[in-house]
Amino acid sequence: MTGADRGCPPVPGPRAAPRDRAVRPFEIFFDLVFVFTLTRIMVLIGRPPTASTMGQGLLLLVLLWFAWSSFTWLGNQTPADVGVVRAGFLVAMAALFVAALVMPRAWTPAPGLDGPLLVALAYVLLRAVHLALYHRAAGDPPGLRQRIRFFAVISAVSWLPLLLGALLAGAAHTTLWVLAFLVEVGGQRLSYAARGAWPLRAPNYFAERHGLVLIIALGESLVAAGVGAGSAATRPAVLGVALLGLASTVCLWWLYFDRTAPAARRMLARAPEDRRDRIAADAYSQTHLLLIVGVIYLALGVEQVLAHVAEEHSAPLGWPGAVALYGGAGTYLAGRLLLGRLTGQAVRPAAAVLAVAVPLLLPLGRALPPAAALGLLTALLIAATVADRLTGSGHPAAGTDPAGIPTGPA
Repeated sequence: MTGADRGCPPVPGPRAAPRDRAVRPFEIFFDLVFVFTLTRIMVLIGRPPTASTMGQGLLLLVLLWFAWSSFTWLGNQTPADVGVVRAGFLVAMAALFVAALVMPRAWTPAPGLDGPLLVALAYVLLRAVHLALYHRAAGDPPGLRQRIRFFAVISAVSWLPLLLGALLAGAAHTTLWVLAFLVEVGGQRLSYAARGAWPLRAPNYFAERHGLVLIIALGESLVAAGVGAGSAATRPAVLGVALLGLASTVCLWWLYFDRTAPAARRMLARAPEDRRDRIAADAYSQTHLLLIVGVIYLALGVEQVLAHVAEEHSAPLGWPGAVALYGGAGTYLAGRLLLGRLTGQAVRPAAAVLAVAVPLLLPLGRALPPAAALGLLTALLIAATVADRLTGSGHPAAGTDPAGIPTGPA
């Protein structure tokens, strides 16, 4: 006998989020825990980093980003700080926090509980909670629950190699986790292609949430300066290099928040509803990953430079440190240009040239003394910021209306 048969009212599901909703403090708290997990990846990569640990860190960073992005879609569907949804978010926060604490041992066993298995279990719990909550909160959009179940099957398939790889070591561990990554990320794209993107109810909320997590990541990246400087922070050379790192971070903030982000937000809000979901998936869920990767790896590179200067090492940065420094900045600049392109903004030649120049100068950054390598990169980022101001990046591209919405065929 059901509750309705006994005369009891059915348990209501989570209510739909208002379309004009704003980000709540509880969601910012969730994002802080998420970014803390990302910064712990820098500890996993190590000091000094190696090509192997940088690849391992990137793999986990991408998986965690897609997990966070899924919770952002959920927050767009239903308020995150009410009832059972808040309880689920708290469980997800606990999973993220455990993953952050054991992240430095995500690939190597250590005394106590098994680090790789804890990371894998935390990730599975994170994804399972999201899928269960989203399915319950799906509400009225036709076919949404079917889409969620389709994606849940793909995700569950990816959990098998993830858990099995955590029980193994060496090449088998790495291979199975790469397989899990390919199934999870590729499956998400397959799900979008076969069933469509998830519905975007609150475009302003969605854009604001991505901007907030980026600015939290930029703030946390400055913590790397303190780690790299250590007890030598009072030395003039170390202070000078730290200020270069701050200037680089300010440039990253400026390049995104001054014009690109407001223009993208307007375009998303004014796009036709039949295209808004896809724009949100491509320009925010996918492209913002490049921005986050750029911030984390640039911060790692700045930390390496500060460590060299603090320890009075005159040798140039190793290849991993130089790749983190210049590759991180180049990835961020490329992600910003792609975001602008996907949201109908003009891509100015000067911005494109500087985005290409940064990774091309990586060999020079590898050969220079660490402080000079960071100084050169900071000069390039300042040039990109000045060019952005002078050329008016963020204006609609040709073939768009004043809101930045492409007028040509989709």
